Amino acid sequence: MKPQVEPDHYFDKSYDSKERVISYWHQTKEIIDLNPENVLEIGIGNGFVSQYLKNRNINIVTLDIDERLKPDIPGSILNIPFTDESFDTIASYEVLEHLPYDNVKKALSEIYRVSQKHAILSLPDCTLAYRFCISIPKIGMINKLIPLPRFRAPQHVFDGEHYWEIGKAGYPLNRIIKDIQRAGFNVKRTYRLFENPYHRFFMLEK
Repeated sequence: MKPQVEPDHYFDKSYDSKERVISYWHQTKEIIDLNPENVLEIGIGNGFVSQYLKNRNINIVTLDIDERLKPDIPGSILNIPFTDESFDTIASYEVLEHLPYDNVKKALSEIYRVSQKHAILSLPDCTLAYRFCISIPKIGMINKLIPLPRFRAPQHVFDGEHYWEIGKAGYPLNRIIKDIQRAGFNVKRTYRLFENPYHRFFMLEK
């Protein structure tokens, strides 16, 4: 189960950094681009994403284990309180790393169960990378992330919130992808944000 962080954490002025706000843009855009009939957001955070989408007349329901955050439906990602294929799209941003990895497969299976078509995840990726940005006349900006290989992945130390992160010892990207696929999903695309490489997105299809 996700540890309950004090609600004030999500509303502290230091929480919404420039990089996090850029991540919000990607989170909302990926949902809007799917033109979903309805959406379940698992993990409400400060409510930015769900409120923005509601203002765009997107039918979105929020689920969170922490009732203090006032989700539409209190509940756990390990036992989502909806019937099979209840939602066109499931979005779960920066949530799974709050679970011990032994519980992640169960969470992925639950996301698959209640999704009709799509799921969008974002997870922390601590893999080092160079960022290159170049502006070419008549073409525009070209942004490129180049991962830096490590001889030995760092160990993850539980910090009270994250049990694991992509790029830490025992949690390479290919393991995460394989477990997503074992849950039944096709990984259509995965990418890291150029402006915030710590956030890696997964676009999934049933």
